[in-house]
Amino acid sequence: MRKSAIIGLITIAICVGFLVSLSADTNSYATFSEATKDSREFHVMGYWEKDKGTQYDAQKDPNHFGFYMKDEKGTVNKVVYNGTKPQDFERSEKLVLIGEMKEGTFYCSKILMKCPSKYNDDLVEVKQDGTVDEKYK
Repeated sequence: MRKSAIIGLITIAICVGFLVSLSADTNSYATFSEATKDSREFHVMGYWEKDKGTQYDAQKDPNHFGFYMKDEKGTVNKVVYNGTKPQDFERSEKLVLIGEMKEGTFYCSKILMKCPSKYNDDLVEVKQDGTVDEKYK
């Protein structure tokens, strides 16, 4: 074989390996039931269950934040985030959690929040306890 053919084959193999590594890490959105079936990392989209509140005590353990979330299919599951409670968590409209399911609890490594637009006409102040201040309606 000529040197140019060997270099060409090596270049093609490197390109194929690069493309495979890119596609292996792409995750699509899943539900809690889909995350239960596999032990890999998932993206789960849903809404915070305000009725169940949050579990966070900055003095006791500032790196433990727990809450319940309802996914797109309506399944409610406990979520644990090993980090501080995100700022404006109560104001978020939608959540995207990145993590994995272990023993019936979803342990997330990242929380992405979609907050209401500051350009909306109907501004509402949400207090720490989840209630809405009427003067802003």
